[in-house]
Amino acid sequence: MNKMNPDIDLYIANGCGRCPLGGTPNCKTLTWPEELKKLRSILLDSELTEELKWSVPCYTYDNKNILIMAAFKEYCAISFFKGVLLKDPNGILETPGKNTQAGRLLKFTNVNEIIEMESIIKAYIQEAIHIEMTGLKVEYKKTIEYDMPEELLNKLDEDPAFNAAFESLTPGRQRGYLLHFSAPKQSQTRVSRIEKCTEKIFEGKGLNER
Repeated sequence: MNKMNPDIDLYIANGCGRCPLGGTPNCKTLTWPEELKKLRSILLDSELTEELKWSVPCYTYDNKNILIMAAFKEYCAISFFKGVLLKDPNGILETPGKNTQAGRLLKFTNVNEIIEMESIIKAYIQEAIHIEMTGLKVEYKKTIEYDMPEELLNKLDEDPAFNAAFESLTPGRQRGYLLHFSAPKQSQTRVSRIEKCTEKIFEGKGLNER
């Protein structure tokens, strides 16, 4: 079993720290303590390295991101960065949002479900590692509804926590941000706008909401 990262102990105990709910009974992480601990034990019993990235547990192989473990209001999950490339013979992977191109989720709502699926989860993890080892790439497609600036696509790809937060926004909120991010002609300005809005996106708010 890989060495446990103490930062993940803090995450399970207190949450990601992005909002004032951290460490309180209302923190999403504290809704799923046993489920997260069981998922963590499965992840540690693999070739993956446990790290904390973007304030959430991230599991890597040869310094490449493979998946993250995260808590949501209605479920906890592991999210595969290149989940779209997994064969998914059991039909259990879910797409986080309609614009998600690469990531796929395995959702859980109770610890017994995780225990029963342990062998399946491990098989999916091994396949995800194999995909990374063989260098397979995701062929990204632009959304047919609106153009998505390259700078935003890069951030969605690089930051799974931000990806999850953006995908959880309502379509109207997403469109508002896309128009705002796409407007500047300079790439640096687009990047700056994305960074300035990041915390608001994590909070689930629209562009003009306080």
